[in-house]
Amino acid sequence: MTELGIGMGWRPEIAEAVEALPDIDWVEVVAENICADHLPDSLMRLRGRGVTVVPHGVSLGLGGADRPDPARLAALGEKAVALGAPLVTEHIAFVRAGGPLTATPLLEAGHLLPVPRTRDALDVLCENVRIAQDALPVPLALENIAALVSWPDEELTEGQFLTELVERTGVQLLVDVANLHTNRVNRGEDPARTLSELPVGAIAYVHVAGGVERDGVWHDTHAHPVPGAVLDVLADLVSRVAPPGVLLERDEDFPAAEELAGELEAIRATVTAGTRSGRASRGVRRGAPGVAGAARHPGARPSAADRTPLLIGAGARVSGGSMPGAQVVPAPAPAPAPVPAPQGGARQRLAVAQAALLSALVAGTPVPEGFDTRRVGVQIRALAAKRAGVVAKVAPELPEILGTGFRPAFLAYARSRPMEGGYRRDALDFAAHLLLTGLPEDPTARRLLTEWWQDRSGNRPPGRATRLVRAARHALARR
Repeated sequence: MTELGIGMGWRPEIAEAVEALPDIDWVEVVAENICADHLPDSLMRLRGRGVTVVPHGVSLGLGGADRPDPARLAALGEKAVALGAPLVTEHIAFVRAGGPLTATPLLEAGHLLPVPRTRDALDVLCENVRIAQDALPVPLALENIAALVSWPDEELTEGQFLTELVERTGVQLLVDVANLHTNRVNRGEDPARTLSELPVGAIAYVHVAGGVERDGVWHDTHAHPVPGAVLDVLADLVSRVAPPGVLLERDEDFPAAEELAGELEAIRATVTAGTRSGRASRGVRRGAPGVAGAARHPGARPSAADRTPLLIGAGARVSGGSMPGAQVVPAPAPAPAPVPAPQGGARQRLAVAQAALLSALVAGTPVPEGFDTRRVGVQIRALAAKRAGVVAKVAPELPEILGTGFRPAFLAYARSRPMEGGYRRDALDFAAHLLLTGLPEDPTARRLLTEWWQDRSGNRPPGRATRLVRAARHALARR
């Protein structure tokens, strides 16, 4: 495992603040937000100072029923090479569904959605992970996600699911303690149990982030300060193992640089105190395989000893430096066995299930049997709100033209119209929809919206025949 230390999620809005942070060891950048052949100057300056940069993907959808897209894998690998990254990370999630496997329209979620913890889903995920590992030039680590909804009839706990994934593929883990807290509130899952079941020697690094609770539902916003409950989960984790890296994420409502520095200091203090607590209560086991051993065998399957909650002393980084402790002598570990292809139509079954859920979330179709309809409703509103927020970012002229009417108009539009080609295409489709329905009523706003749409689409607003075809397509998608 690569020693990372304490890091910060790099975002363009806080690039200057991140560069100025004291004792920053590494940063993580959303892979889809950069180009391999034109890296932001801020990242180049950080690299020049010796700061490690890790690309963090959000669009592969390795938990989906389809095999990974070779073009997306190639792009992620190119960014890792351009950044000189020691690894890349992604999520255990699906982000799209439908298409050829179900003979239905391909739907995009615009968000990370949970994978059912079933044998079918695990078989598909393992094969997808091995495909990704073969294509990527550096090791891969996968993140547990936060969820608002639970799949019915799950067969494994999160800890069991992740452990078997590591055993079958040798993939590393990115453990998000904020997501563990989210799932405690939303799904009644115990973070301590999940941590006790994890192969801690496979942890590449840890995410920490803030959120907010509304009406008994925790929203993993990355726009609020890190609460004490999340730091408590972090303390539990570092009492079990000293992770190679810990990183603070912030994606919205960015605070002053001083506040970011204060949050990092709180994380640093939690890591230090939790590590000392673990050492005092359990001590360091000499000769046991762990993080240091995993560094010699990046694709190796953890042994039973790796899965024991264990504090690793030497080689782990906390508070920007090496942590003192006993020498860890790695034991050889066998390479993972080849992952067989999913059997008995697992991909087909998973495809049908995921398409049904995603269609309910973004296209207004009925909620599949067994799901909590209230929680699905919360997820529908959360997806629509995120979609509106991203469209407002990629097309800031729309809120300017429509004023306070932008958000309600977009949410009404999105209620039964799935995203079909990314957020920029979504913005254009939304503008066309408004113009076709005679909105906005204000002549000046309507003229500005028409000009905006024409400048970016290069076309006139669609005629009656096109509108009829689109209406029929949306009607079929909702069935």
